[in-house]
Amino acid sequence: MGGVFSKKRALALWAAGLFLVLGLPFIINTYMTLLMTEIMIMGIFALSFNLLFGYTGLLSFGHAAFFGIGGYITAFLMIHDFPSMPLAILVGSLVATLAAVVVGYFSVKLDEIYFAILTLGFGMMFYTLAHQWRSVTGGSDGLTGLVLPSLGAGFLSVNISTPKSFYYVVACLFVFTVAILLRIVRSSFGLVLMSIRENKERTAFTGIDIRAYRLASFVISGLFAGMAGGLFAIFDRMASPSMLHWTASAEPVLMTVLGGAHVFLGPVVGAVIFFLVEYMITKFTDIWMIFLGAILIPLVIFFPEGVLGTILAKWGKKQHIKGEEGARGEHS
Repeated sequence: MGGVFSKKRALALWAAGLFLVLGLPFIINTYMTLLMTEIMIMGIFALSFNLLFGYTGLLSFGHAAFFGIGGYITAFLMIHDFPSMPLAILVGSLVATLAAVVVGYFSVKLDEIYFAILTLGFGMMFYTLAHQWRSVTGGSDGLTGLVLPSLGAGFLSVNISTPKSFYYVVACLFVFTVAILLRIVRSSFGLVLMSIRENKERTAFTGIDIRAYRLASFVISGLFAGMAGGLFAIFDRMASPSMLHWTASAEPVLMTVLGGAHVFLGPVVGAVIFFLVEYMITKFTDIWMIFLGAILIPLVIFFPEGVLGTILAKWGKKQHIKGEEGARGEHS
């Protein structure tokens, strides 16, 4: 009975979340619509990173490489009059996936800090390439001047250049990402990834190819990071080298740690907290990074499992205690 109730409650929460995502543009202003659009894009980026970090146990310092590659390929196609925006994002995602195959092949052989440093090296290599290959990437100026074509044709044509319409494009891909990644982490493949995270030596003793699973996780992560990068390039109307810099790789790390690495929606909650805190601080001061750090540090200290992770852990502990007290009452 309790399991059924929990399942119903979970479904109700997911339905409420979906309703909130779809209904937000009708109750918030244009600026907040743009802010929520950016949060969903970065939420996709953070979720892709957390498949690698929270579920596989690999900390990447170069994840922005795939974010930037997806952004640059999408921007390049759009600038050169590519007729389909969804197809441009798909191509950008696939190129980012190919890059993830190459980078992952060399990186997943290593563990812990060595893996992190190698991914950082690859990330900075792509950053330098984007910065120096001016004839293709625009150098430090990046690729600018993206014009969004309408979706559909004829009377079914939809102008997606308005904040509200583009919000729904991003919302659809955000929901798609959540559904696919949730399916992955709850599958037998996801269970193997978590087993590798907890004890890769013991997992290897069962005959599982650790490197193959790590590489698969790395490639899937790169695919969704590339999609997020393509969306961000369209949202920002440009692709710049900063998308590939190591500081951009730090953002999903911060969001994941802030929200909770071992909770599926933790990175999304982290993205919401990060951007809303930044939004509130920038209304009062230009030196917002100092105050942002002053707020984020105690959040990380007092919520060691992330904000969502710590809240759920305490809630679960409280429910467990209530269950034990109830069982004692029945026996007495």
